[in-house]
Order: sequence, then structure tokens, then C-alpha cells
Amino acid sequence: MKAVWNNMVIAESDSTIIVEGNHYFPYDSIKEEYFHKTTLTSFCGWKGMANYYSITIHGKTLKDCAWYYSEPNDAAKKIKGMIAFWNGIEVI
Repeated sequence: MKAVWNNMVIAESDSTIIVEGNHYFPYDSIKEEYFHKTTLTSFCGWKGMANYYSITIHGKTLKDCAWYYSEPNDAAKKIKGMIAFWNGIEVI
């Protein structure tokens, strides 16, 4: 699987995990140079507290378009250390 934005592959892995229709990519599959943490958080009753990244490529920024659970609840422990995408990121 690949995550693509602004004509750049920002993550690529053969080991994604699908949860609720979203591909979660291992952290080591992302191109870290494009990612920066944001202050946005959200809460899921069964997964826990999510944190977000924005992505900047060629001077363009897509805000809060990737999320991860640094300390997921036990029910979601398989996605610890993984990142999912939305808000304009194409996963193919």
C-alpha cells in the first residue's frame, strides 16, 4: 500500500493493518521529513486518544491529515506505532 499526497509517496508498506476501513501504516514506513506533529487530538471509545500530524511538501501543508494512537486501549493494541491517513491523502 502507498499513501500519496501532492504527487509524493509519503508512506509505503506491505504490512498495513485495516481498522474501520483505514489502512494503518507502520511508523517506519513513513517519510518522516514531511511529517510534523500538531496539537490536535480526538478520542475514540475503543481505541483511545489519537494525536495528529500535518504534512508539508513543496511548501504546501495539509493540516491534521494523519493520526496515530501512541497509547491505544488494549482492544486496539495492534495499531500502536502505526499511522493512518485521511483529509486528502490517497491510499492506493
